[in-house]
Amino acid sequence: MPSSDRKAPVPPGAGAGLSGWLSYLESIHPVEMDLGLDRVLLVLRRLMPSGPGGRVITVGGTNGKGSTVAALEALLLAAGETVGCYTSPHLLTYNERVRLNGHNASDESLIRAFGQVEKARGNTSLTYFEFGTLAAFLVMVEAGVDNLVLEVGLGGRLDAVNVLDADLAIITSVDLDHTAWLGNDRNTIGYEKAGILRQGQTAICGDDDPPSSILQQASAQNVRLLRPGQGYDIRMAGGRAQLVTADGHGIDLPGNSLPLNSLAAAAMACLKLGVGLDDGAMARVLAGVTLPGRFEQVARSPDVFLDVGHNPHAAGWLARRLETLRDASGYRRLLAVYAGLEDKDSAGVARVLAPQVDHWFLAGLDMPRGLSGEALAGRLEPELADGQSTIHGHVADAIADAMQLAGKGDLVLVFGSFFTVVEGKRYFSDGTSDTAG
Repeated sequence: MPSSDRKAPVPPGAGAGLSGWLSYLESIHPVEMDLGLDRVLLVLRRLMPSGPGGRVITVGGTNGKGSTVAALEALLLAAGETVGCYTSPHLLTYNERVRLNGHNASDESLIRAFGQVEKARGNTSLTYFEFGTLAAFLVMVEAGVDNLVLEVGLGGRLDAVNVLDADLAIITSVDLDHTAWLGNDRNTIGYEKAGILRQGQTAICGDDDPPSSILQQASAQNVRLLRPGQGYDIRMAGGRAQLVTADGHGIDLPGNSLPLNSLAAAAMACLKLGVGLDDGAMARVLAGVTLPGRFEQVARSPDVFLDVGHNPHAAGWLARRLETLRDASGYRRLLAVYAGLEDKDSAGVARVLAPQVDHWFLAGLDMPRGLSGEALAGRLEPELADGQSTIHGHVADAIADAMQLAGKGDLVLVFGSFFTVVEGKRYFSDGTSDTAG
């Protein structure tokens, strides 16, 4: 049917539930990805001409964004501040994307915000992510939070989150991912990430070796960029890590399931924001921070971990974490359940993790952009030894076979994408979930 003959989607009526609104959001824009700020900015000005009111902290980067947001949220709450967080995608329910003072937003608050965005947009077309981003702003403004902590969805410069000027910007890391939209090298991608910087401000970069494009953008905008080796360091002594700042702070960083660079960036943000926590209090808060889907343990004997890592940079962190865990616990074998998307560097992921993995259970993802088990195996064939992998139609089948093979001293890792982790959560719990976006 020609596009001119298609009927325009009808907005949900009074009394519609959250699922009805989400289905509507998926139908109103012709493409899923449409980077640019013009349309979002137009609707934002109609919704909140005076701005959001609270302090805006924007977190961009390739990996480690969610961990940084979670750590920053915990620190701000411990200091008695009110906090709204916006992250994506979600694992089990859409409400996870918008958090108010540590709790997921209610259906009612989201539906109310969706209605306001729908009314304000008029004939302006918005993507699912753009619509949801504006709604998240409204939920936070309605709640009157002191701090809006916003995770960039993709890139930075042209991401919908960037329509709000950040009072403090954090760039966690820069590596190859989403190359079809952001570029094929770190320098080009770094330029996109640096788009969240603002003139004359202080910003934080958690990357140990940021690309020159970020340093150049910071210099051009007179941004004071705090980064490892410039303003602070992460020092290791006796197997323990500590954040040491140029002005004398020493904050212990825990060896938990989150990247040290993310925890350090969140702590530096709090120091720059003047949050009233001493070094000891910050260390105690950071020691308790966890994040679903980030090296999350969901079973014991055998131990099972879930992780959303989906690119070689994230796989590198996973490999180091697994090596440390193997040294500490002496687990016998690592059985990896892996399922991923067609636009990711699956071979690069396998190349990094292969030295740690004893057997691969390669599974299919039955969804747009999802690779079949056979297609994934074809990509990984040069990286794996003969007989080191088996192919499965679905993640649940792969997990079942891995659990059947695993002994008490083995470790099972289920990873590769948010969608993979969702399937893992479904397998190891009796709860129900909707699809992660």
